This record gives sequence, C-alpha cells and structure tokens, in this order.
Amino acid sequence: MRESRTTDSPADRGVRRTVRRTLVALAGMFAFAFALVPLYDVFCQVTGLNGKVDTSGQALVHEEVDESRMVTVQFVTRGSAGLPWNLEVETRQMRVHPGQSAEVYFAFHNSGATGSWARAVPSVSPSNANRHLRKVTCFCFDEQHLEAGERLELPLVFQLGRDLPPEVNTVTLVYTLYPVTRDEAPLQSRATAGKGDEA
Repeated sequence: MRESRTTDSPADRGVRRTVRRTLVALAGMFAFAFALVPLYDVFCQVTGLNGKVDTSGQALVHEEVDESRMVTVQFVTRGSAGLPWNLEVETRQMRVHPGQSAEVYFAFHNSGATGSWARAVPSVSPSNANRHLRKVTCFCFDEQHLEAGERLELPLVFQLGRDLPPEVNTVTLVYTLYPVTRDEAPLQSRATAGKGDEA
C-alpha cells in the first residue's frame, strides 16, 4: 500500500508567511510604542514643544521686577490610573509680576493600603512660556515615596522672566502624577519640605 504524503499547497505557505510577517510587524510596533514616550519626552525637553519642561533646578535671577505688568499663573493637578494618590495645590491661581519670585505648596496624599512611589511630571502652556519659567525648587525634580495614608506638602518656588512675551497674560502649569516602580527602600530626601508632615 502506497504511503500518503501531505504536501503544503501554495495557499498554506502563503498563509504561514503572512502570519509570520504579521507577528514581526506587531512586535516591531510594540517596541516602537514602548520607546516612543521617553523619546518624545527628550525631544520636547530639547525643543520646548508641547510645554514639556526641564526637571532640574534653575537659579533665581535677581532682576528688576516689572511692576507695570501682571501675569496670571494657574496650577492644575491630575492623577493617573492605577495610582491611589491625590495631588492638590493650596492656591489654584495667583497673579505675579515678571521678575518676581513666588512660592506655592502642593499636597500629596497616598490613600492606598501600601507604600508606593510616584512622580509629578510638569507641562506648561502656552508652550512659548516654557523657556521663561524658572523653577528654583520643585518636587517634580525627584520621585516621591509615601507610605499608606501618608500626606506630604512640598513647595514650588518659581519665577517668570521679564522677557516673557507681552501677549502671554496667563501661564498654566500642569502636574500629572505617574506611578514609579522601585524595589529599594525609600531614599527620597525631603529637605525641601517646609510644611510637610506625615498624617
């Protein structure tokens, strides 16, 4: 009796080739999407696009305050899905003169059952105000750790430069909380905490 041998038809080979190509394309798209966020953040920090700001301290410039002009500075806070933290600001908006330094406090609260890490990522609008905003002291420079139920208040000290474009009358500073995965014990220094205490 002759043994039957199965052979792949051209259609079967085409299907397998299509499946392989699709899987490779999906893997490439996943890798691209994973790398897109940090690449976008670096691009925005270099160019100032979309109001992304540098997360490092800047020196306070001692320049004459422009008392002929007032600028409204608004503060907006946003949470992140999966992070049981709240971020509030004591003053939603203030009016400052260009060249004047100002201070405002933000309160972090971990309402979760365990300690966790997070970072507040800032952005500024309009984007052309970004280069004229100096952050001298900011909690956004470092990751923060809160134990379950802990509350912490930290300051933002900032200054708008006198060279802020004259058409900019309102600057909005947005802080969005993002979870941070860390294995080590909390090492975050809170030397800048002037009003903060554990709940």
